[in-house]
Amino acid sequence: MSDSNELRVAVLGVGVMGADHVTRITSRISGARVTVVNDYVTEKAEQIASQIDGCRAIVDPLDAIADADVDAVVLATPGSTHEKQLLACLEHGKPVMCEKPLTTDVATSLDIVRREAALDRPLIQVGFMRRFDDEYMRLKALLDGGELGRPLVMHCVHRNAGVPSYFDSSLIVKDSLVHEVDVTRFLFDEEIASVQIVTPLSNPAAPEGVIDPQIAILRTVSGKHVDVELFVTTGVAYEVRTEVVGELGSAMIGLDVSLIRKSAPGTWGGHITPGFRERFGRAYDTEIQRWVDAVRAGINIDGPSAWDGYAAAAVCAAGVESLHTGLPVDVQLAERP
Repeated sequence: MSDSNELRVAVLGVGVMGADHVTRITSRISGARVTVVNDYVTEKAEQIASQIDGCRAIVDPLDAIADADVDAVVLATPGSTHEKQLLACLEHGKPVMCEKPLTTDVATSLDIVRREAALDRPLIQVGFMRRFDDEYMRLKALLDGGELGRPLVMHCVHRNAGVPSYFDSSLIVKDSLVHEVDVTRFLFDEEIASVQIVTPLSNPAAPEGVIDPQIAILRTVSGKHVDVELFVTTGVAYEVRTEVVGELGSAMIGLDVSLIRKSAPGTWGGHITPGFRERFGRAYDTEIQRWVDAVRAGINIDGPSAWDGYAAAAVCAAGVESLHTGLPVDVQLAERP
């Protein structure tokens, strides 16, 4: 760490998410500063570095990780690059906040888990930011406090106005459902045993060949039922809702009810967040601040671990298989190191 005791952070990948993290660390997070940035679009990295005192752009991501002016790393690069970059972080002993996915397949995710376990200290935190959202944390506290009794059923809605042009049917599982997978494991403290993807009538506005919406049905190892409506081409806005039904009552979050307006002639309504950054911006701030604090304290992670990233990948792999067959698929999890 630097003489000022600030955590010196390299941000790899400064597209939409990575650039947000640079701004977050520079403007809203205490105890850290960005000293190195990297992106395959070198001009973008150089532009961002030029706006931050003491920051440099480094062309090779592995050189950025190894740099002497870097204490910890934020990975916001494409998922296909994560394996090599995570292995480099482990090799150099540098804590890393890795945006999901951990890696793009189950086998390499498990290898990362095992490589980290061999070091006998955690270094990898995975960016499932919903765990840091105020509403999800309140729901978690409600469940842990037993006020709803034993939770039995969870209903989720995950809607986007639209998605990038490269999105296909399987990415709805791997890039959208993955959040509800982690939410299920977070709220219920147990693994998911099986997943089934049901495909209702497709939205005519969806890109050709994309099956949207999809319904995911998850069953946990103790028998809890979770259903998720995934609809990523609504053309409306960004909507994420979660309702847990327990023995003694139910609770719902994500209703966007901060302001309800009534006006003539008889209209009633409010505001729906347009995108995930607006909905979860504060959660990202909390996530990165807690990660910085944990690394400075020598704990290295304060949130989802490499195992959580691997477990989510395993569930989504079963989901993609079910997308093709329409049948429930058992989740195959290795023994946890």
